[in-house]
Amino acid sequence: MLIGITGTPGTGKTSVTRLLEEDRLYQVIHLNELIREEHLYSEVDTHRDCVVADMDLVYRRVLELQDRSNSLTIVDSHLSHHIADIAIVLRTSPERLKERLEKRKYSVDKVRENVEAEALDIILAEAVDWCEKVFELDTTGKAVEGTLKDIQRIIKSLQRGETEELENIFRPGTVDWSYYEFD
Repeated sequence: MLIGITGTPGTGKTSVTRLLEEDRLYQVIHLNELIREEHLYSEVDTHRDCVVADMDLVYRRVLELQDRSNSLTIVDSHLSHHIADIAIVLRTSPERLKERLEKRKYSVDKVRENVEAEALDIILAEAVDWCEKVFELDTTGKAVEGTLKDIQRIIKSLQRGETEELENIFRPGTVDWSYYEFD
């Protein structure tokens, strides 16, 4: 089973998956690192300061790396929902996201692009289109340990095959940033 921990950059994906990795209960693949290290991209977009991933290559490589002795692989990336069976979409209020991305020294254009994507539910909508199951978590104001507990709860329910309750609690569409006004 491939579980994508996805969301707009700055929502907490890598922070929480680093903690999941410490448990050593799951195989964790940090997709953005893999894409860059193994050149699994078709071009470098200097204007947007990113690479354009070749998702066919990425998917094949993830399947090669997937540990068949472990029934669960977690993929960390804003792209992971494109290759995962199940997505856990992390969401953060546009105001808080803007602060986080500015601290990372993202360009003004890149901050705006990502804040707009978050406000418009872009990754959530893609995940709903691509994945069998989608869970949505609001990480705004939540310590990474709280997000970790929610994700562990979801994973345990998936392993037991008992997800109905959590599918209601973390139902896609429960987080709403439609009030956000762009500058």
